[in-house]
Amino acid sequence: MVARISTVAFEGIDAKIVEVECALSPGLPSFAIVGLPDKAVSEARERVRAALASMSVALPPRKITINMSPADMPKEGSHFDLPIALALLAEAGLIPREDLAGTLAIGELSLDGSLIPVLGALPAALAAAEHELDLICPKACGAEAAWIDATKVLAADSLAGVLQHFTGQSPIMPASAGQVTTQATLKDFAEVKGQERAKRALEIAAAGRHHLLMVGPPGSGKSMLAARLPGILPPLSAREALETSMIHSVSGLLDAGGISQTRPFRAPHHTASMAAIVGGGRGAKPGEISLAHNGVLFMDEFPEFNRQTLETLRQPLETGDVTVARANAHLRYPSRFLLVAAANPCKCGYLTDAARACNRAPNCGADYMGKISGPLLDRFDLRLEVPPVSFQDLDLPATGETSATIAARVAEARARQTERYADQPEVTTNCDIEGDLLTQVATPDHEGREILNKAADRFGLSARGYHRVLRVARTIADLDGADGVGRSHVAEALGYRLVGQTV
Repeated sequence: MVARISTVAFEGIDAKIVEVECALSPGLPSFAIVGLPDKAVSEARERVRAALASMSVALPPRKITINMSPADMPKEGSHFDLPIALALLAEAGLIPREDLAGTLAIGELSLDGSLIPVLGALPAALAAAEHELDLICPKACGAEAAWIDATKVLAADSLAGVLQHFTGQSPIMPASAGQVTTQATLKDFAEVKGQERAKRALEIAAAGRHHLLMVGPPGSGKSMLAARLPGILPPLSAREALETSMIHSVSGLLDAGGISQTRPFRAPHHTASMAAIVGGGRGAKPGEISLAHNGVLFMDEFPEFNRQTLETLRQPLETGDVTVARANAHLRYPSRFLLVAAANPCKCGYLTDAARACNRAPNCGADYMGKISGPLLDRFDLRLEVPPVSFQDLDLPATGETSATIAARVAEARARQTERYADQPEVTTNCDIEGDLLTQVATPDHEGREILNKAADRFGLSARGYHRVLRVARTIADLDGADGVGRSHVAEALGYRLVGQTV
């Protein structure tokens, strides 16, 4: 007889079922783990041995073989400790084998037998529900895993507690889901003096998830404006919250098992590596573009990022996902985010100020912004020049709208889009529409079409740029509550697209 229990191996945010088998056979006492384990899994031998010893349970004096099937799938991580220990206890006759048949287990063992929390409890619970299995996990992971209410989650403090549960001495009660949290923001648009055009651009970006590039001298308020963008975004829907939490779960970023309805806001430093931005490194973990899924990715000092790193953004901006390719696996992570980039107009930052610009102006500006390639620049729906604010304006009282007022308009525009695209599961905002659907919902009236065609001919808009103007115009119309796209909507959209170009 061979004892069996299920666990998971992670491929991106997908949890693949792995069967852990334990066999005791005659021969010299040994403990072997096979099935393509990594170093952390191989070291489980010593953790399991010490944990059993802390319970006064000795390893059987026989040849112990642990097999993890399928054998050609890489097994990484310490969460295999618990299923290995349970399979061994079942094979030794301390746990009924049949009780493990409907169980999936994850958890790392401490040397004293306590269970240490592991990454990926939420995807593991989803896999358990899909295969109609109960989930056993460390107590600290219970609140997170219990969000998948289609499976029973048993969260234990220690291996001894799991043993007592299976022997009927002390049954474990099912865990409860963590709290839904909404992070309050203290940063309000009312605090920003001036910059009305920038505020309008951020409102349009939030309403339609349009990518935005802000260019302006140091101190003009680019970072200040971007930091207030989360305050006008609508909360995550239930589906979006689950998607985002799955990514944060495998990254260890969920707070006390709670799922947040606040959209993520990620702001990596410009020295971040390509693996940190796109994903990869040890274990091919998700990068910043995936951690910002359904939220905002703010990249300050945009031209200072490594050129190769910037170029890798081009495909995720179009497809909404990224594939991290490795020799033995291809891991896909969702990455549908709103990109907000900020840049100085040149290296010194004062290209537009004749009194402070360097002696290389205006060539220095062309060289500096030339670090952003044309294809990448073409993917920004909104381009905005952010002028400096005079110190006289700073002395004036704040008179701008509050974030709550702007957020209400954004929520109404998003609600119109949700209703319009109710039968389009792949489309959530105007940024996603394309093909016949784009023609159907965003084609402007005669006057709007005339001004758009003239601008496209005069300024040489690419096909992508032409369609992005239509999407932005559709969002502006939604903010105005208009059913169709008119001349004023197209004109405003063109104003953000053609910034910096001259007649």
